[in-house]
Amino acid sequence: MGGGDAVRADETPDTHGAYPRLSDQQIEVLAACGDKRKVEAGEVLFREGQVCTEFIVVLSGKVAILEGYGVDERVLRIHGPRRFLGELALLEGQAAFFTAVVVESGTVLVVDAGELRALLASEPALGDLIFRAYLLRRSELVGQGTGFRIVGSGYSSDTRRLLEFAARNRLPHRWIDLEKDKGAESLLKRLGIPASDTPVVVLNSSRVLRNPGNAELARALGMRSAEPNDHVRDLLVVGAGPAGLAAAVYGASEGLRTTVLEGVATGGQAATSSRIENYLGFPAGISGAELAERAVVQATRFGAGITVPVQAVGLERREGHYVVSLDEEGPAMGRTIVLATGAHYRRLNVPHIDELEGLGVYYAATLVEARRCRADPVAVVGGGNSAGQASLFLARQVPKVHLLVRGGDLGANMSRYLVDRIERHPGIDVQLHTEVREVHGDRSVESVTVEDNRTGDRRTLPVRALFIFIGAEPCTTWLEGAVCLDSHGFVETGQDAATNTQENDWSYLGRSPMALETSRPGIFAVGDVRSGSIKRVASAIGEGAMAVRLIHERLREVGVSAQD
Repeated sequence: MGGGDAVRADETPDTHGAYPRLSDQQIEVLAACGDKRKVEAGEVLFREGQVCTEFIVVLSGKVAILEGYGVDERVLRIHGPRRFLGELALLEGQAAFFTAVVVESGTVLVVDAGELRALLASEPALGDLIFRAYLLRRSELVGQGTGFRIVGSGYSSDTRRLLEFAARNRLPHRWIDLEKDKGAESLLKRLGIPASDTPVVVLNSSRVLRNPGNAELARALGMRSAEPNDHVRDLLVVGAGPAGLAAAVYGASEGLRTTVLEGVATGGQAATSSRIENYLGFPAGISGAELAERAVVQATRFGAGITVPVQAVGLERREGHYVVSLDEEGPAMGRTIVLATGAHYRRLNVPHIDELEGLGVYYAATLVEARRCRADPVAVVGGGNSAGQASLFLARQVPKVHLLVRGGDLGANMSRYLVDRIERHPGIDVQLHTEVREVHGDRSVESVTVEDNRTGDRRTLPVRALFIFIGAEPCTTWLEGAVCLDSHGFVETGQDAATNTQENDWSYLGRSPMALETSRPGIFAVGDVRSGSIKRVASAIGEGAMAVRLIHERLREVGVSAQD
């Protein structure tokens, strides 16, 4: 296992806080709710691909963190005395992305994961140290391409689907490209899998999923709530962007039985932002991914169930409850509903773009996409904050960023602080009055044709990736006929909804819809999906919290209290 190098890894200074050593006092606090245990060299403490339910602190001896245990084994880190094991998967109930093996006999302190979550609240300083370390470790794993392996061709739509699901959910993974990776064939041969069965997901040496659906992969990774479908929730949140996660945190913390249903990934579009710099309380900014992870851990700690991915396809009232129909599972029932499905990015309507999605055409700019085009110039399309944040992030990873803006003023739809930084950045070339007319490439993006929309002049930019941020459309097609939508498809609430309500829904109540309430009593809409909302993360979170206050009023109205 590369013992010499591994020992040196344990001695490497921890400059960022990902691998802190606990003090005597901190260990004493943890020991009050844990047990000490002797461990022997060679003992496996937890395995990749399996859910770990224990927080482990090394008191003496050494523990190796291994990737590919039993198959192409590689040492990632050695933990010595006072260091703790694991990463974010432990707090979120996910399967481990690596294996922990004792390499030097000693003693460990074991704390149940449930006890740890409670400790994060009661001991904020210790909780912040652990949580920060886990966030940094997750980022490190994602950036290194460590974790479960997706083996498949980049030209396969199923391979691209799995890669997108893993990237959007911030799951540590490594893509082994059948066409480019020399080790792909030998790995498949060892696993006894023909290339025709790819893509496959290798969770560990004994568990391989053959072309799994997103839901199957999520179940294998422990991302699905185990709540029964016939359970009636006080609050059913559809959508896990900032607004939906805020509703889940406040609802669950105030005693409401809360479940969140998300079709793609927790964090929504905000999670694809490399840095949100104007969010109150974070003067140095915070990445959308970190904001989402923090919210997920909070919601889980308060008892909210989160199921990803599950797609809502219909909404109706049945026997006094609201029922959300789901695409691959039985319906979910709630006394109240919060609609937080947000919006999805618009696609560019230009030739050849659909066939290159995932092969250089992207709708998010995270470490995963950046890693695929580090040595090449890229183009970003859009004039809003998302495009500006993506440009600045990518400019740190690639040699040249072409920012293509349809309008003539970069500051028309972008925050001033982003405009100033972009205009000063030598690696960003801002091209105003510019629109993409065609994307070129056989099996990946090779160039784009752009046009000056004033003169009609066209030219070709040699770029290897195209990042698109041109606005969004509400995710409300499944709500047609269930609640009132405005002319653009956004959900009407409050006074807007009052003009379109069904009289028999409200006459017996003697009131009109509350501020965030839709045309149906007890169904609320928050965040980007709501008509007239301010498209900012802070306002979305505020609406999610406000909705819970109104939900309490609704529950009292129908004679229900939390945990009835």
